[in-house]
Amino acid sequence: MAKTVEYGLGPFTYPRGWFMVAAAPEVTSVPSAVRFFGQDLVLYRGQSGRAYMVDAYCPHMGTHLAKNTTSYVIQDGRHVEGDSIRCPYHAWQFGPDGRCTEIPYSKAPIPAAARLRTWVLEERYGCLFTWHDPEGGAPDFDLPLIPEWDHPSYVHWSIDQLGTLPCHPQEIVDNMADVAHLGPTHGGPAEYFSNVIDGVVLRQFQGAQHRSLAPGFMLETNTFYTGPGVLLSYFNGAHAVMYIAHTPVDDGVVRAWHGLLVHSGKDVATDDDVAGARQQQAGSLAALAQDFEIWANKRACLAALAVPGDGAFSKLRQWYKQFYNPKAEAARFQAQANGTFGARGLPLTRA
Repeated sequence: MAKTVEYGLGPFTYPRGWFMVAAAPEVTSVPSAVRFFGQDLVLYRGQSGRAYMVDAYCPHMGTHLAKNTTSYVIQDGRHVEGDSIRCPYHAWQFGPDGRCTEIPYSKAPIPAAARLRTWVLEERYGCLFTWHDPEGGAPDFDLPLIPEWDHPSYVHWSIDQLGTLPCHPQEIVDNMADVAHLGPTHGGPAEYFSNVIDGVVLRQFQGAQHRSLAPGFMLETNTFYTGPGVLLSYFNGAHAVMYIAHTPVDDGVVRAWHGLLVHSGKDVATDDDVAGARQQQAGSLAALAQDFEIWANKRACLAALAVPGDGAFSKLRQWYKQFYNPKAEAARFQAQANGTFGARGLPLTRA
């Protein structure tokens, strides 16, 4: 798949924003190796219950902090102590702020360079999210709120691990403007369609007799990205809320996840509602798989051969560029992209 530079997105290889890095239950006191944004990283959960993400390699001699099972640091249960992580090679210990707090065999002052880079982590909705900014800045927008998550009538999702996809995220985000694929791919030609762009939020409204998800009745969705990597889609008001996240692993490769938050139809959901919710989530995943198969096997679309009836791809791509350029320029890209855009031949809203 093509690289960021080939899409002409901006000077940064990876975008600024919030990104999922793991489902919360998979991060434990046993450190795990992950890779995002072209970097090897380590996730672990301290004894306080808080999760941490740090750069993978010890600054002493470059040992990977997670990829070891035979060191006595690991065998003796000293890998994670408190909220600190210990290198399996020479047992240097690093605190939750990344600073080295102990070199067991040396009484000399600990060098200032003996520290790991730490990453901002937020744990919400059964997921762990990090903030990535090529300029090293603090978050300038929030993760999306999902008020339904805390409502007792909903069954929480169980995250589907979709693995890696050899696809630049631009190709995935393009789906938000792609009104013409809804009929051929998903069996539900749109009866109305619009994109609304406002700042860091890209929204799609559409209604269709969706053959994959809702055979026999109108599926109406309010789907939106908050930033470049986290998508929510409200089905028919809030009957269900679909979640999709995708995070760059390397330039032109992403890792993706899916979930579906389902209203039980009752004031308080019970264990009896879980099986039905999982069945609905499986249906949502099957519809998403129709897109994934396309993305996994297409060549890069650096410039679409657009025809009347296609969606507002140019506005969407202008919106997306803000995340690949310095934060100081974001307002310029937003001003060029903000607005409401339809597709020729379709109303913007339901008649």
